[in-house]
Amino acid sequence: MSITNLLKVAITAIFSNKFRSFLSMLGIIIGVAAVIIMMAIGQGSKESVRADISKMGTNMLTIRPGGERRGGVRRDPSEMQTLKIEDYERIKNEATLANHISPEVSSSGQVIYGAKNTMVTIYGESPEYLEIKQWDIVDGECFTEADLKKSAKVCVVGTTVVEELFGSKDFNAVGKVIRFKSIPFRIVGILKSKGYNTWGMDQDNVIIAPYTTVMKRIAAQTYFSSIIVSALSEELSEQASEELVNILRRSHKLNAEQENDFTIRSQQEWMETMSSTMDTITVILVVAAAFSLLVAGIGIMNIMLVSVTERTKEIGLRMSVGARGIDIMSQFLIESIMISLTGALLGVALGFGGSWVARTFMGLPSTVPLWSVGLSFSVCAFIGVFFGYVPARKAAKMNPIEAIRYE
Repeated sequence: MSITNLLKVAITAIFSNKFRSFLSMLGIIIGVAAVIIMMAIGQGSKESVRADISKMGTNMLTIRPGGERRGGVRRDPSEMQTLKIEDYERIKNEATLANHISPEVSSSGQVIYGAKNTMVTIYGESPEYLEIKQWDIVDGECFTEADLKKSAKVCVVGTTVVEELFGSKDFNAVGKVIRFKSIPFRIVGILKSKGYNTWGMDQDNVIIAPYTTVMKRIAAQTYFSSIIVSALSEELSEQASEELVNILRRSHKLNAEQENDFTIRSQQEWMETMSSTMDTITVILVVAAAFSLLVAGIGIMNIMLVSVTERTKEIGLRMSVGARGIDIMSQFLIESIMISLTGALLGVALGFGGSWVARTFMGLPSTVPLWSVGLSFSVCAFIGVFFGYVPARKAAKMNPIEAIRYE
């Protein structure tokens, strides 16, 4: 029997039991849609993370206290106090491949203006911090080196802080005095809005003040939580990192046998780490969603076995008038494959729709990789053949005489 005739017979059989055929497809539709949506969100999140990190500058280096952790060993608190102001001064004076440098210390608490208040994180930085982070000021100006030297109680604030304290993001808050943990700060600048990042953090809910002020008046500590450095260029990041290692080892008086009591991470390393993490999460989600395809395949096999049993007489009549076993087998395999591929087509459409809903109404980053569409059809075709084989083989092995007598 020709392929054309087999297709006609298969289509007729599928449409003669529309509801049952749809139920067979439903598992495939849900499975494919789930896989497409999971892959879209995973890919979109990965691209969003990379874009967020790139915005901060691919030449940025972050120095943190404490050496590399091994085996989950708990660190001594003193290990997190190794970055001192002397280290910052030494880097500033000796680093030749660094463009901008800013020490960092932070504290979270309540900021108050009049009867209004909100929770916020205050960061102690140098004026170069905004250059490193590529962050513009839309109103006013940044604090200066003179403010650092006298530990001035001045700050720049994000638009969320302005909105929470003054009622509108467009309010001109420059010159207003706010209180953080009862300490007054005069606003000298408003930061350009950055919105939420990939991790759902509001980047505008922030106060940036001179690090000397935050260290002395708020955190009451003599060490930094980190030091942020921007290399002269992305190409020189690795060399700049090596230079910083040498400077800090000399500053901390470490001999050749001693390990670093600090770690340096580049944006490229952060990007690779986050990409690897997102890939792992995506694989886990896709594997979980793919199990529904396995269940759907078993459902197709079950439905096809029922169909073979119901059509026993039809199979016997066709074989008695010359249909070969291979023809019968091909017919049921084609039916199984058509159910799978039709389900895949509807599942892909539902998956694209679901990723659009996730992106438009839920704010989730989602990008459907086109190769996932081809993979979905390939997997579904395999499911159609694999799970359709047993029913098709059962039909092909029937004895025509016994099949015709079947009641």
